[in-house]
Amino acid sequence: MREHNPGATVTVQDQGTVRIIRMNRPDKKNALTQPMYAAMTCALREAGTDPVIRCIMLAGAPQAFCAGSDIGDFQKRADGGLEPVTVDFLHALARNEKPLVAAVNGVAVGIGTTMLLHCDHVVAASGASFATPFLKLGLIPEAASSLLAPLRLGYARAFSLLVMGRPMTAVEAKEAGLVNAVVDAAAVEATALEAAQEIAALPPHAVKLARKLMRGQYEGVAERIEIEAAHFKELLKSDAAKAAFAAFFTRKK
Repeated sequence: MREHNPGATVTVQDQGTVRIIRMNRPDKKNALTQPMYAAMTCALREAGTDPVIRCIMLAGAPQAFCAGSDIGDFQKRADGGLEPVTVDFLHALARNEKPLVAAVNGVAVGIGTTMLLHCDHVVAASGASFATPFLKLGLIPEAASSLLAPLRLGYARAFSLLVMGRPMTAVEAKEAGLVNAVVDAAAVEATALEAAQEIAALPPHAVKLARKLMRGQYEGVAERIEIEAAHFKELLKSDAAKAAFAAFFTRKK
């Protein structure tokens, strides 16, 4: 096993033919910062060009897979203080040609849920929850979820999740087609790694072709990522978003 960056907020471990990209900011429930997005983008792109790596596994912490983007980063972006790298990550996720497996423990909020729409196999703990409260912040969903969620979940479930912000339990997510397997929390990572190794053992060229045919054209997803990002950028400056962020930080004090 090779570990590339121990102690970082994103760690990368290569276990044979499987690369494990772990969000490692447990004190903030893996809320993603701009440097974390950049690190994950780099890890995905490097895996894409490494002939040894045949499958990628996304993981978080026992209490939280990912609590979404860091709200502080949102506010700085709205004020023009940061150059966002989130869109680069989303394109790397969507363009990636290696199969993606996710191990979800605890909460998956915002992009913690929408990134799963790009995954091929998702294992969730029985107590995991999935939520996308974008509109409650005066924003819209990202990661091409406005395209992918209705296709994967059906329009009714997608509207409830993305627009109304109603959370899903692990069982509900499995019934909806977002999750492949629900297991005890202690077994999530082992089960996900077993699935990743099973996929990695298949003929890689055949897997690549089958996955490409099943997923359709990247161009449509890329276009939706850009359209969502443009609206998202504008909405960050809206009065509704500013009020939601102010209320959030007031509660945090």
